[in-house]
Amino acid sequence: RQWWRGKSWCRQLERDRCQQVLSVPPAWLPFPRARRGSATLRDDASAGLLTVTMRRLRKEDAGLYRCTTEFLGDSRSLRKVRLEVLAAELVTHVPEEPRAVQSISRSPPGVDFSVFYILAGFLVAKFTVAVLLCVVAQSRKKRQTGQKPGLGEQQELPFPAGLGHGGIGLSWESSA
Repeated sequence: RQWWRGKSWCRQLERDRCQQVLSVPPAWLPFPRARRGSATLRDDASAGLLTVTMRRLRKEDAGLYRCTTEFLGDSRSLRKVRLEVLAAELVTHVPEEPRAVQSISRSPPGVDFSVFYILAGFLVAKFTVAVLLCVVAQSRKKRQTGQKPGLGEQQELPFPAGLGHGGIGLSWESSA
């Protein structure tokens, strides 16, 4: 299912060298399908299928082909296919085009989505920490407004009704 990896179909030239025939971007990008000449490559990551179709084959198309995945410079071979092209027999009815179709089914659904689950868990954890920090900051702010004023802060005292009116002022003396 490797939806985050690009896929390619290439012709094996030497042991470590492969000539790319087609490639498709990762399935999360739009249009996970490619066509070049008589070959098409389709990636159905949700079903775990990569389908290669080659039409109008010629004798010189015969050889060893590989399906590979690429991600961040890491290339992995999924399957090797030896293609043989046979001459069509003469028949009186219209012959079907010779073609080779190879579908590759990948591992069970839960295995390849582990990266997705790890990222989702990480994001949920970050969100939870952010919410907890907001709650702690809010409770500290509420506690500070409910505490006694410190040095350099003014405190409003309630005055009994009627005092400080009619020319009578409030005053007190301190010996400090």
